[in-house]
Amino acid sequence: MRIVESSFIKSAVKSSQYPEDGFWDIAFAGKSNVGKSSFINTLTGRKLLAKTSGTPGKTRLVNFFRIRYKLDAYDTSGFLNFVDLPGYGFAKVPLSEKEAWKTMISEYIKQRKTLAGFIVLVDIRHDADPKDVTLIEMLKQESIPFCVCATKTDKIGKTKQQSSLASLRKKLGVSPAPIFPVSSLTKTGMEPVLEWMLACIRMNEEE
Repeated sequence: MRIVESSFIKSAVKSSQYPEDGFWDIAFAGKSNVGKSSFINTLTGRKLLAKTSGTPGKTRLVNFFRIRYKLDAYDTSGFLNFVDLPGYGFAKVPLSEKEAWKTMISEYIKQRKTLAGFIVLVDIRHDADPKDVTLIEMLKQESIPFCVCATKTDKIGKTKQQSSLASLRKKLGVSPAPIFPVSSLTKTGMEPVLEWMLACIRMNEEE
C-alpha cells in the first residue's frame, strides 16, 4: 500500500459534522506530546498536512483528511480518510476543555460507522499511561480493530526498544493487537502500519 495523494477535508466537533463520503476511516489518537501530527505527515509524505506545534494540545478538533492510495501489485487506487483526534493528557489545559476532548473522542468511536481501524500512539520512552489504557479499553468494548504505534524510537537504542515494547504491550493490555515501533524522524516502521491499515479496510469490506 502506497499513499499517493492526501488533502484536508474538514474539522468537526460533533458527529453531525462528520463527512459522509462512504470511505473507511483510520483514526489516530494519543497524548498531546506523542508526535501524532508528525506521524501522520510522515505516513503521507506531506510535511504540513497535519499541523505540528511546539505547544502540546494543539489538535482541539476532529480533523479529517482524504487519502488516495495505490496497491503496487495491481496498480489500482483506493480512497480512505485519516482522522486526527484531539490529543489528551496535557496538564495546562483547563479541566472543562479536557472533558470536551474526551467527549469528542468517545462520540467519534461510538458513532462513526465507517471506522475501520484505530491507531493509538504512545511514546516508547515512557511507561504506559492510564489514559492510553482507558482508550484501549473503550476500543475493545466497541470491537474496533486497533494497533499501537510506539513513536520516537530514534531516541533510544535498539536493545532498549525491545524491552520497552514488551513492557508497553503488557501494561497496555494490547495482546494480541500489534504494536509497531516507529520514528517520524528516520521514517522507519511505516510500511507495517500501512499494511495493517489495508488489512483493516479489507476486513470491513468483507463483512
